[in-house]
Amino acid sequence: MDYRCMIVDDEALSRGIAKNFVEKTKGLTLTYECSSAIEAINFLQEDDVDILLVDINMPEMTGMELMKSLDENYQVILITGDENYAIEAFENSATDYLVKPIEYSRFIKAINKAKANIDAFRQRNERFDEIYVKSDSKLVRLQLDNIYFIEALADYVMINTANKKYIVHSTMKGLINRLPQSMFVRVHRSYIVNTKKIESLEDLNIVIKDKYIPVGASYKESFMKRLNILK
Repeated sequence: MDYRCMIVDDEALSRGIAKNFVEKTKGLTLTYECSSAIEAINFLQEDDVDILLVDINMPEMTGMELMKSLDENYQVILITGDENYAIEAFENSATDYLVKPIEYSRFIKAINKAKANIDAFRQRNERFDEIYVKSDSKLVRLQLDNIYFIEALADYVMINTANKKYIVHSTMKGLINRLPQSMFVRVHRSYIVNTKKIESLEDLNIVIKDKYIPVGASYKESFMKRLNILK
């Protein structure tokens, strides 16, 4: 299973070190690297990651402030040259806390902790075969096997089933975290698909019910690993 990572650090040298660590670690995909917390927030409004590697001491908005602004769906590993932030970091539910200069062995320990948290959360969802969604001022029960794909609509998502579409106030990140990963996969910043409903794949476009769904470049590798391809 791949885990999508983002690096947030205003120092190019520190970003380079973190990037090197991510790229040589099996199972990690570097989705984006940012030089500021504000840049990171703008990216997260459009796309998705699992793990954030965040420097604390940044201008305009600190890494601690960035972490506090995020919901609980992210694993945040804080990085700094000052050990005095450790207590505050853990009080604010940081996954881990790394002190510069970072050693690779310590980096791996933090990443494994983040992976374990993500896996435990995902495993809980594997037990469910239905979800309730609020649509048109009422709660609707949806069988997961009846969902074909989900599409982002600004601050809403559209859940496409066999016979009906439901518009729900949610983020893609929040919704994918409620769905079993064995059945659903995010293939684009705007699409989640039910892998059981995929009819074919044509030039990196998924075909489901005559709908062509693009596979985003940053999602391609992890998606292709999910397919059982005979050549």
